[in-house]
Amino acid sequence: MTKTRILTSQTKDAYEWMHKLLHGIPHEQWDVIPEGIETSLNWQVGHMILSHYFHAIWVIKGHQPDIIKAMPFNEYAALFTKGTAAATVGKVTGSDLTEHLKLVQQRSLDIMETLTDADMDSMLEPTPIPHPIARTKYESLDWNIKHTMYHCGQTAMVRRAVQGRYDFGLKV
Repeated sequence: MTKTRILTSQTKDAYEWMHKLLHGIPHEQWDVIPEGIETSLNWQVGHMILSHYFHAIWVIKGHQPDIIKAMPFNEYAALFTKGTAAATVGKVTGSDLTEHLKLVQQRSLDIMETLTDADMDSMLEPTPIPHPIARTKYESLDWNIKHTMYHCGQTAMVRRAVQGRYDFGLKV
C-alpha cells in the first residue's frame, strides 16, 4: 500500500469518527460549554473546518477560492483559531458548520486522491502562515489525521457532558 493510500484511508477514518461523535446531538446543544471543559461542539467543528483547510488543502494544493467563498471564512478564522468557545455562542449554527465541515473534508480527500507518493515528499505550498509542524505534504497530511483525532477526544468529552457517553456498541 502506498503512502498516499494509507494517509487517505486514515484521513477518511478520522473524518468519520468526528461525524460519528456529532451524530444525534441536536444543533441546539452545540453552543453548550460544559463546566470545566471550556469548549463546545460549535467551536470544535469550526476549528476542524479551518484546520482541515490549512493542513489538508491550502499547504497541499494552494488556496481554493470556491471553498473560501462558500463560507464566512474570515469570521470563522477569528472565532475558531484564537477565539474562545464563549465568543462563538449564538454566532454560528451547527447546521452551517456541518455543511462547511463536509465541504472542506470532501475537498481535502479529492485533493489527496490526486497525489502520488512523490508528491508526498515535496515541500508544502508557500503560505503567509508557516506550518507549525510539517515541512512536507506527507507530514502535513499525517498531522491532519493526528490533530483530528485529538479533537475527536475533546468532542467526545463535550458529547458526554451534553448528551451522554458515545455508545461504541460494547457488550458489558
